[in-house]
Amino acid sequence: MEYEKTDRILEIFMRLLRGEAVKTQELANEYGVSAKSISRDISEIQNFLSEHRELMNNSELNYSYKHKAYVLSNDEFLKNKELFALVKILIGSRALNKEEILGIISKLKKFTTIADKPVMENIIRKEVYHYHEVKSDCPSVIDNLWRIINAIETRKMITVTYFRMNRDEVKHRIKPVAVMFSEYYFYLIAYKSDDRNFKPIYFRIDRISAITEHREKFQLERKYDFDEGDLREKNQFMFPGDNVNIKFEFTGLSVQAILDRLPTAKITEKDGNKYTIEAEVNYGHGIVMYLLSQGAWVKVLSPAPLIDDIKAELDKMHGYYKQY
Repeated sequence: MEYEKTDRILEIFMRLLRGEAVKTQELANEYGVSAKSISRDISEIQNFLSEHRELMNNSELNYSYKHKAYVLSNDEFLKNKELFALVKILIGSRALNKEEILGIISKLKKFTTIADKPVMENIIRKEVYHYHEVKSDCPSVIDNLWRIINAIETRKMITVTYFRMNRDEVKHRIKPVAVMFSEYYFYLIAYKSDDRNFKPIYFRIDRISAITEHREKFQLERKYDFDEGDLREKNQFMFPGDNVNIKFEFTGLSVQAILDRLPTAKITEKDGNKYTIEAEVNYGHGIVMYLLSQGAWVKVLSPAPLIDDIKAELDKMHGYYKQY
C-alpha cells in the first residue's frame, strides 16, 4: 500500500512538472482514494519543494482559485511577455521552416505558466498562420547548422555542396571556423582547405545542400580564430573584407537607426540636422549597398576607395535611366 502511495505522489508530481493543473477530487476519483489522501499527497509535495528550494529552482505548489486547482510555479517558467518576445524573434527571422518553428514553439510553451498558456495559444496561432520561411536548398537549416557547429568544435574538415547566388552548384573542401546569423540567414565562415593566406569565405547555410564530414582534422593559429562578437560588431552585412574606418554625413530622419545598424558608429559632429559619423566596419560590398540604400541622406567623406565604389554604382544606376 505504501508503494502505491509513493507511486501516486510521483505521478502527481510529474504531472505538475509538465505544467498540468491538478484538482483534488478529480485525482481522488482517478486513483480510487479519498480526497483527504490526495490532500496529504499534495502536502508531501509542498514539503519536498520547501525543503529542496534550490534544487527545484524555487518551485512552489499553490492553489489557484482561478483554475480551482493546484498549480506549480517556479522562477524558470517563461512569462507570457518573455515567450511572446521569443516567438516574435523566431517568426521574424524567417530562417527556419514552418515545421521547425512549430516544434520549437511547442517546446517553449511547456516552460510557461498555466495562467499564461490560453493567451499565448491565441497569439501564437495568429503569428504562425501567416508565417513564410525563407526558401532553402537544404532539407533542414537546423540539421545543417548542428552538423557545422559540431565540425567547428571538433576541428573537422568538411566538404560542402553549395549553390552560389547565380545558382551554380559547386563543392568546397573547407575548414569551418564560425557561424553567424544576420537578416534571415545563418552564415558559415570558413577557410578553404588549401588556402595558406587564410582568407575567410562566407556561405549561407540554407544554400548548403550537402555536407560531407572528413576524418581529417585541422589546427589553427590563434590569430586565425574568429571572434564572433568582434565580427558582429564590425560586419553587419556578411560580405568578407578588411576592417576600415569610414566617415560620412547623414541628414536623414533617424540617426539612431544608423547607430543601431553600425554598432561601432559614433557621431563626431552635429550641424543642425546634419550628423558627421565615423565607424569601423568590415569593408565589402555590403557596406556599399547599405550606404546607397540611404539615398541622398548619406554623403561619404572617406576613405577614397569607398567613395569611388559609391560613385561607380551611382553611375551605373544613372545609366539605366538615361533613356527616360
